[in-house]
Amino acid sequence: MRASHLLLLVPFLALGTPWFNAVEPRLFGVPFFYWAQFAWIPVTVVCLAAVHLRTRHRPDASSDGHRPFTAP
Repeated sequence: MRASHLLLLVPFLALGTPWFNAVEPRLFGVPFFYWAQFAWIPVTVVCLAAVHLRTRHRPDASSDGHRPFTAP
């Protein structure tokens, strides 16, 4: 496991609902509870993209070097 895989844990912070259970501060009149959850969407996308880009060229440990079967 690479250190970059720890980025996959960051989106789980959004599950801490008691941290977001507040009305203030408001953003454009929207209570904190709602806009904070929407703010996690781009954070999650960036974390997933970073891990994907760092691991996409890494060969699979269980692979024996053969290409997988693809239907014609």
